[in-house]
Amino acid sequence: MDDMMRRDAISRVGITIAIDGPAGSGKSTVSKKLASRLGIGYLDTGAMYRALTWYVLKRGIDFADTAAVAGAAHEMPLRLVSDPMDPHVWVGDCEVTEQIRAPRIALAIKHVSTNLSVRSWMATEQRRRMMEARHSGSGMIAEGRDITTVVCPNADVRILLLADQEARLRRRTLELYGDATDEHMEIVREQVEGRDRADSEVAEFMVAAPGVATVDSTGRDVEGVCDAIMRYVDQNLADRDV
Repeated sequence: MDDMMRRDAISRVGITIAIDGPAGSGKSTVSKKLASRLGIGYLDTGAMYRALTWYVLKRGIDFADTAAVAGAAHEMPLRLVSDPMDPHVWVGDCEVTEQIRAPRIALAIKHVSTNLSVRSWMATEQRRRMMEARHSGSGMIAEGRDITTVVCPNADVRILLLADQEARLRRRTLELYGDATDEHMEIVREQVEGRDRADSEVAEFMVAAPGVATVDSTGRDVEGVCDAIMRYVDQNLADRDV
């Protein structure tokens, strides 16, 4: 099935695609590419957690005050532009697309991502955005952690994207610093391993749940990973487009 046929089928039945995986597995890059090819929206769930982390820091809220952090999620005036080729994140009148990628956010995000009340709010909000896009005759691809099990367990296509640890670290270091020097790799190693440890307390993101397909991105380029996932998309569209 070519991209034109896929878009035509999606216009009739809609689609939701959920991609789980650890930091550095290539979720963001692959999801943007897939969304662009399919003509659907892209939801960066990690950006939502990063935006809340930025908002909590901006307001001077103590991360230890879990109720206040959860309250900030409900109050945060978040606006997302879901264009996969040009995604943007706004909090109120302030665009934070670049600011939320700063190392200070990466170091602090674990305090937000492990807040169970925040996770509950995020799951509800993310699911709402995905289903609205599907019902509009289009669709949305969401990537993050717990997307295939908690956020959208009824997604049409569910994928767990994995990669070996060194590949993950290198990808994330290049994303944050633009290089992969030993110094920067060690800084990112601490961030990634700390995030993995924290998230493992509230989410199982390294083992595929029943019905979730596993794709390993180690040694594959972006096109190769996209092609692997597209086979699951084609099967789903063929099954539903009657």
